Amino acid sequence: MTTEIHFLLNGDERVINNPEPNLTVLQYLRTVEHATGTKEGCAEGDCGACTVVLGESVGGRMRYRAINSCIALVGQLDGKLVLTVEGLAAPDGTLHPVQQAMVDLHGSQCGFCTPGFVMAMFAWHHSGETVDDDTIHDMLAGNLCRCTGYRPIVDACRRVGSVANDRFARDEAKIAARLEALDGRAGVVAEKDGRRLYVPRSLAELTEVLAREPGAHLLAGGTDQGLVVTKQHTMMDVVVALGGIAELKAVTVDADTITFGAAVTYADTLEVLDREYPSFATLVRRIGSRQIRNVGTVCGNVANASPIGDTPPPLLALGAEVDLVGGEGLRTVALDDFFLDYRKTACRDGEVLAAVRFRRPGPSILFRTYKVSKRYDQDISAVCGAYCLEIVDGAIASARVAYGGMAATPKRAPACEAALTGRPWSEATVNRAAAALAGDFTPMTDFRGSADYRARIAANLLRRLWLDAGDRSQPVEVMAL
Repeated sequence: MTTEIHFLLNGDERVINNPEPNLTVLQYLRTVEHATGTKEGCAEGDCGACTVVLGESVGGRMRYRAINSCIALVGQLDGKLVLTVEGLAAPDGTLHPVQQAMVDLHGSQCGFCTPGFVMAMFAWHHSGETVDDDTIHDMLAGNLCRCTGYRPIVDACRRVGSVANDRFARDEAKIAARLEALDGRAGVVAEKDGRRLYVPRSLAELTEVLAREPGAHLLAGGTDQGLVVTKQHTMMDVVVALGGIAELKAVTVDADTITFGAAVTYADTLEVLDREYPSFATLVRRIGSRQIRNVGTVCGNVANASPIGDTPPPLLALGAEVDLVGGEGLRTVALDDFFLDYRKTACRDGEVLAAVRFRRPGPSILFRTYKVSKRYDQDISAVCGAYCLEIVDGAIASARVAYGGMAATPKRAPACEAALTGRPWSEATVNRAAAALAGDFTPMTDFRGSADYRARIAANLLRRLWLDAGDRSQPVEVMAL
């Protein structure tokens, strides 16, 4: 084990001995490196002014992803490459193509937000994605501009495209090799003023750490834990970063199931979900911005146990189970039994939620999940509904229905499921099941919606399922909510 974290900043190696576990990447860049192009706006991962790019070697190829440096902690940088706006231009001062396009097409006015836009665009420039308005708008959704407007910025995106033709692409193999050398180092145990940072390299190392530090804060994406520092202004005594554990980064698809490890990000899930459960993929794309989805994890969203988390309802509907690993070994718990009460789970002290697993769709499975929020993008659910029906010969052989935002925990709807199971797949059945929801939930009133509103929405989302996937004799388009 070592007391140092090693990473590359704009191509130059950095070593921090015994780093402060609660030091954000943004604070480090601005106060230690004096890289002040990266700005602070909201300090919670919404505005994008703090956007930097995190580079990793994946199979010898570089993967660049935009992240919010304001809520990332320095322990997450170990073995990675960090790029800021200061590092994009060539050594002779020639602007990067993304920077030049922003200049030529007048994509900046006051300039406060511009570095964040440039970094988000740089990551996209290396993505190889289709260049169309929907993709560009999704990529820019995590960056706010209050003066220039988006038209010239979108024009700059169209000019540079998403296929990299810059010096970073030409030097890809060299950069990847340097990162692979860093990634092969031992795990980290660092201490600063009595506060400790661990960056284990294996699941076995992690369980040893948790045996010694059962109350440690586990840091996967940090999209929630980072707010402990920036919004609650609290110093965490023990931080354990999970990003160095290869076993937790695995996406596994076998004949029957799909498994996401604890460090699998939302972005990492999309290739599988687009193919297996497109409705689930659509929901994931509404979780935060790309900067959030690039680091936030599905398992973190489950372990957080928020009653309005977006991924628990579809996972409950799909009959998911979670692997809990601790000093006593592995326990597999059905997600139905994992949420015990508000923010309380079946995870014991010293255990980590190591993976979530759910079944692949069969030919008779109908699955949909819908989210209602005040904004379409980057907003927390008022209600999220998920539906998994097995339909055989026009009848519902089995039904799993789950909701978020309707109780103290994400929860299934047994009365609704009973009203569906064994009945014809018809509008009349759906209407009876929608009425049965009144026996399943007593929702609360808060600023996201009244109890009556939530009850109506929950019933109407089930009716939407019928309009979306039921009788197709008359074409019906159900607009996104």
